[in-house]
Amino acid sequence: MKDALVVSTARTGLCKSWKGGLNMTHGATMGGHVVKHAIQRAGIDPAEVEDVMMGCATPEGATGGNIARQIAIRAELPVSVGGMTVNRFCSSGLQTVAMASQRVLSGEADIFVAGGVESISCVQNESNKFMAEESWLNQNKPEVYWSMLQTAEMVSKRYGITREDQDEYGARSQQRAEKARDDGKFDDEIVLFSTEMRIVDKVTGHSSTRSVTIDKDEGIRPGTTYQGVSQIKPALEGGVIAAGNASQFSDGASAQVIMSDKVAAAKNVTPLGIFRGFAVAGCEPDEMGIGPVFAIPKLLKQTGKKIEDIGLWELNEAFAVQVIYCRDKLGIPDDRLNLNGGSIAVGHPYGTTGSRLVGHALIEGKRQGSKFVVVTMCIGGGMGAAGLFEVV
Repeated sequence: MKDALVVSTARTGLCKSWKGGLNMTHGATMGGHVVKHAIQRAGIDPAEVEDVMMGCATPEGATGGNIARQIAIRAELPVSVGGMTVNRFCSSGLQTVAMASQRVLSGEADIFVAGGVESISCVQNESNKFMAEESWLNQNKPEVYWSMLQTAEMVSKRYGITREDQDEYGARSQQRAEKARDDGKFDDEIVLFSTEMRIVDKVTGHSSTRSVTIDKDEGIRPGTTYQGVSQIKPALEGGVIAAGNASQFSDGASAQVIMSDKVAAAKNVTPLGIFRGFAVAGCEPDEMGIGPVFAIPKLLKQTGKKIEDIGLWELNEAFAVQVIYCRDKLGIPDDRLNLNGGSIAVGHPYGTTGSRLVGHALIEGKRQGSKFVVVTMCIGGGMGAAGLFEVV
């Protein structure tokens, strides 16, 4: 029976949106960079790639125009290699890995590139809002248009998860990520990326540019404490969601090469892991953060696994509140969850994160001696997704 293998991974460091190193970098530029490096790391001829699939939650502007096709060309792949952009909001990057793996398993072709890209800096505040809402949905299920922030506040209120618990989790994410960075645990994922960033003088408002090389994640704040996080003003008046317990707006790109086991063996390519399954499930839009509670049991049932079979869990930290709920509801062991921090510290370029987590889970899973790892996340509109991988 054929297996679909993840044979390489590459990503940019994640940068703060609007103020960080990627604040004026086109999606094709950073996406092309990581795709090129993922292919180089796999040791294959770019012409052997069948298709490039890139996730993106806001596929317009600097990430529009079928950005995956632009990325394939920017990565200097032959024009014969196709490109397809996929949008399942925050799970877009994980979705492309699943789709590429499924295409390998179907026998369509043997080598694909999957990943994700997001430029919140260049797109989010400029996005097209014309006729963004449909009248029937607005009358019957208006929560489908809620912001993620609104849904996080609802999860906190509905399930009684306190600001204190969320801040403690947020501080721990930063602390774990700081230690992981200092220990070099992100080094095998990140590829250096040189670009131009915009600098705005706070006093004069004058704008200029400077050359930068991105070699790490910008959102990690050394020395973060619960006391410090607890003093941050909530985003909504009277609310509990604040910058210290929520994911950071970030820009970045990530990519993996997916290959059939037979071709990998013939090329003597050592894989990072094996795709074992993927599931998506819906939930109420007003509490979209708890989506993994529905996707994970579906995935485990499909694959014949139990919670205790999973050695490492990467549950995207859209908000501390939803991670806490999902962890406690499903009984995920805390000592196997997000060991090196998550999006609260590292950052969350929406369409990129699922891909980033696949690469990180496989590398960290091997360090931990885990046989199976799960990547899971909530999705805007009321969904959850989960993917199972076997570490090699």
